[in-house]
Amino acid sequence: MENKKGFTPENGNQGSPMNENPGSKRRFIIYIVILIALIVVSFIDFGGGANEINWNKFENEMLLTNDVEKVVVVNRERADVYLKPESLDKFSGAARGSGIFSGAAPAFYFTIGDVESFEAKLAEAQKDMPKEQRVVVEYKTEHDYLGSIISWIFPIILILVLWWFVFNRMSGGSGGGQIFSIGKSRAQVFDKERKVKVNFKDVAGLEEAKVEVMEIVDFLKNPDKYTKLGGKIPKGALLVGPPGTGKTLLAKAVAGEADVPFFSLSGSDFVEMFVGVGASRVRDLFRQAKSKAPCIIFIDEIDAIGRARGKSNSFSGNDERENTLNQLLTEMDGFDTNSGVIILAATNRAEILDSALMRAGRFDRQIHLELPDVKEREEIFQVHTKNLKMASSVKIDFLAKQTPGFSGADIANVCNEAALIAARNDKKEIDKQDFLDAVDRIIGGLEKKNKIISETEKRTIAYHEAGHATVSWLLEYANPLLKVTIIPRGKALGAAWYLPEERSITTKEQLLDEMCSTLGGRASEEINFGKVSTGALNDLERVTKQAIAMVSFYGMSSDIGNLSYYNSTDDYGFTKPYSDKTAEKIDADVKAMVEEQYERAKEVLRNNMEGLTQLAETLLEKEVIFSDDLERIFGKRKGENKALDAINEAKEQEKAEAEKQTADADVPSTSSGSDGETENKNNEISES
Repeated sequence: MENKKGFTPENGNQGSPMNENPGSKRRFIIYIVILIALIVVSFIDFGGGANEINWNKFENEMLLTNDVEKVVVVNRERADVYLKPESLDKFSGAARGSGIFSGAAPAFYFTIGDVESFEAKLAEAQKDMPKEQRVVVEYKTEHDYLGSIISWIFPIILILVLWWFVFNRMSGGSGGGQIFSIGKSRAQVFDKERKVKVNFKDVAGLEEAKVEVMEIVDFLKNPDKYTKLGGKIPKGALLVGPPGTGKTLLAKAVAGEADVPFFSLSGSDFVEMFVGVGASRVRDLFRQAKSKAPCIIFIDEIDAIGRARGKSNSFSGNDERENTLNQLLTEMDGFDTNSGVIILAATNRAEILDSALMRAGRFDRQIHLELPDVKEREEIFQVHTKNLKMASSVKIDFLAKQTPGFSGADIANVCNEAALIAARNDKKEIDKQDFLDAVDRIIGGLEKKNKIISETEKRTIAYHEAGHATVSWLLEYANPLLKVTIIPRGKALGAAWYLPEERSITTKEQLLDEMCSTLGGRASEEINFGKVSTGALNDLERVTKQAIAMVSFYGMSSDIGNLSYYNSTDDYGFTKPYSDKTAEKIDADVKAMVEEQYERAKEVLRNNMEGLTQLAETLLEKEVIFSDDLERIFGKRKGENKALDAINEAKEQEKAEAEKQTADADVPSTSSGSDGETENKNNEISES
């Protein structure tokens, strides 16, 4: 496989004579190492270093016995003692040996405090000795060339190592050569050696998106089918959708189905602290893609470099990102349409992308991936539960109906969390209760049963949640209640689970009913206790945002009229498309709308005080109530809800199956107290 034109691993770099013989380069390195070793060795005394002695031993055992050949004072600090050759054997520990260029080594040494005092002591010790036996003192100055060299070279080497380490980490490589490849593409390549093993069978749901991308797959497999008729395949396709809907997985499936090389990288991989690196990586990416055509380039989170360019540099972002975007635009127009290079990109925020990126000839096709509906969720559950050991009582269609608004990633998380919960409870199979607990865990957070709450606070929480449940059950268009608990979860002291109907549009009446049920908790506190608490913070935040959207975005205010001040292109929110007078009207309409629904919630609760009280007391007793409790207290709910009807249908089926099993059994089965309690709890949740 060629890396560059004119360079292959087989022939190496033909322009360098060093590479003609691979062994010559190795020998050259060995010679350099030997030369450096010889230079170092010339400054080293072999045979071991001299042992240190004191003045008394030197004078009494060596000097006076006429065993000293000479004394050399080195650098006016140390006295090296050289013994006569015939006297070396008399002293244990005497050093022997020599350096290559330094001659004989001293046998012993001792430290002198001062040269004048040393000379006086030596003269005193030798005053009675014959003149010919007296030791002559030599003076020598030694230079530590090796230490000097190391002191100069070591900091330089340290700086080079640090420089190599920093550049190597920034370039993402593992070798020193990566310093010079910082402008290279960082895309992961999946080709014949490293194939993409994902295909459309692994992507559950997304049927409409699959139809869109099948045309791309068909073109990559049979390009002549289109080109012989003069057709041109779109250069780029943009996958748009909320997080977790399977954009990246769908792109991998396209590459797996087409069986072509697949370049995968993120938009942030182009961005670097060095100027020009992003544009260089774009050029290198397309150069590699052309050499492997037909292929697919997939850029995840393209909004990191594809954000709309502004006129003002102070707010439009840095120039490096814009240079990268400009290079990407040039490359998408630069290569031939039928060269077989197709670009897929994914983003959650298509509205902020630059218009030049979205024009015809570039990303001229947008594929929208929405949150899965109940049928698609059932398919996703089947994929993620394939390797799970589940009880026979677990129905996939029931799980799909229990998870409205969940993305594919959320469903995968539910399956994994259910397995963890079952393992934590030492179960051999994952049952329905484990899945329901997993859904509660993901939506509301972990239960905090040991959190200390006073009786007054617990009563306030119970009436607050009962207010939500009562209003939502009695209003026709509000989401029906599924479960209410006053056991703390996450940051919430109480929680309510609803089963919203899956719809594409929402009417004003539906929004007002949902707003009224959201305010039912605070209204219940005021009616029953004559005061309000801080527990409604999240409710008030949601209601305020919803009212602002209804007035200023959806045109649902009679005073403002059919006007929408929503601007999808104003990413920074610095422009205000209405006057101060209009802002006052918006504030007044929002306040009036919220207050109207708050009074409406109080009126509903006052008209059903008996049921509200009964529901709150039941909640204080059981801590958890279900839709059956509300149906028992208030009767059947107004309006129709397909999701709730499906739950009731599943409930009837389970009852029928239970009755059939009881009738077919010869002997009634019994269970222990703890198992019976668990079974009852499972039935309660499944019936709701």
